[in-house]
Amino acid sequence: MRQMLSVSKNNMSSITKQRQQSTYLALAETFGYTSTMQGPRIQKIIVSSGVGKKRDKKQLELIQDRLAKITGQKPAPRPARLSIASFKVREGDTVGLQVTLRGARMYNFIDKLIHIALPRTRDFRGLKASAIDDMGNLTVGIKENTIFPETSDEDLKDVFGFAITIVTTAKSKAEAEAFFRHLGMPLIVDSGVKR
Repeated sequence: MRQMLSVSKNNMSSITKQRQQSTYLALAETFGYTSTMQGPRIQKIIVSSGVGKKRDKKQLELIQDRLAKITGQKPAPRPARLSIASFKVREGDTVGLQVTLRGARMYNFIDKLIHIALPRTRDFRGLKASAIDDMGNLTVGIKENTIFPETSDEDLKDVFGFAITIVTTAKSKAEAEAFFRHLGMPLIVDSGVKR
């Protein structure tokens, strides 16, 4: 049984890995690549959550536990650099948690994000292409942590949001957009009209 689970996990992570390896063939004609090393790749994924309003130690531990379940890695606390009296923050207080994913955990997480978590998001119509910055990185804000299956059974009072940044080696916004579309990221074209 345990062996079957490990095989399915490896197959799950290989979906994105296989698509990333076929990126050169898919994008070579459009962007004029002459070598397979010129194709964009995912370098790392950064998951970060601000906990500024959560002063209670139990709530901080709960968020830390939930992020560890979602990412498969213990988050690192981020301390405040300055004391700001109006925000009631002292230097050294934990104001955020951050996880940097690389390797197999990175591929597992991005597959879980694309195929499980994003489709479970309420009123999800796709990610805006404007979320890609000029350096070729995609930043996605998640409002509720309950879209991930590891934390879907928790109380509504314990819901928190976090940001996911996918760092790539793409050299331009157009190259990054083509790369993310090739990976299967549900990007939509911005219409420019605000509702």
